[in-house]
Amino acid sequence: MTNVLLEKKGHYAVATINRPKALNALNSQVLEDLDELIGLVNADEEIRALVLTGAGEKAFVAGADIGEMSTLTKAEGEAFGKKGNDIFRKLETMPIPVIAAINGFALGGGCELSMSCDIRICADTAVFGQPEVGLGITPGFGGTQRLARLISPGMAKQLIYTARNIKADEALRIGLVNAIYPAAELMAAAEKMADTIAKNAPIAVRACKKAINEGLDADMDEALVIEEKLFGSCFETADQAEGMGAFLEKRKHEPYQNK
Repeated sequence: MTNVLLEKKGHYAVATINRPKALNALNSQVLEDLDELIGLVNADEEIRALVLTGAGEKAFVAGADIGEMSTLTKAEGEAFGKKGNDIFRKLETMPIPVIAAINGFALGGGCELSMSCDIRICADTAVFGQPEVGLGITPGFGGTQRLARLISPGMAKQLIYTARNIKADEALRIGLVNAIYPAAELMAAAEKMADTIAKNAPIAVRACKKAINEGLDADMDEALVIEEKLFGSCFETADQAEGMGAFLEKRKHEPYQNK
């Protein structure tokens, strides 16, 4: 991977999209590197949480590469959208939690990429938007679907139809991000959160992610069955025995072993 850097830090990892001169814009190669990244992280049982950010101080991801997209045919445009959607969906459904540390512009494909993560925190310099209709296209990497699910349909329609950018404080107000930090403190906050998650029972954390994600696409009765089965599955793990045993014995649990 030349456009995505991966650094393991104990039981969590940090992935950095590394095209700072292009404001980390998503072209085909970056998408392929993201796909490779997801495969590498999924294959590494030591990684229990992932932080995703952008290189440099200006951008998380400023969007998809307009130069690459500008001459696409209808069929090529649909294929490019599918490529991005398939990879972002893989990111969204990774077993472990993914935290987007949004360090600057998150526009178009960058906003869509952040919405594919479980948790979004941002620098006070961050800017969000779906500017596509101002360029004669629609959002193509899930923006019309995830934004309406994350905030509200009415607010999502307003942002998409107007192509207006919003700053960090408005993103927090409408629920697009969970928290804002001074730019210099963003990565420390993201890594602290990832480390906190990684220290909890990893099988249980993965089960929670699966229950939430699958339950959101089901009616309540079906969703509760999903939860019940995942809840029950935890009781055959060594980590559950250790966690509950430590609680009953009034001691600190041993580090969870992911088994």
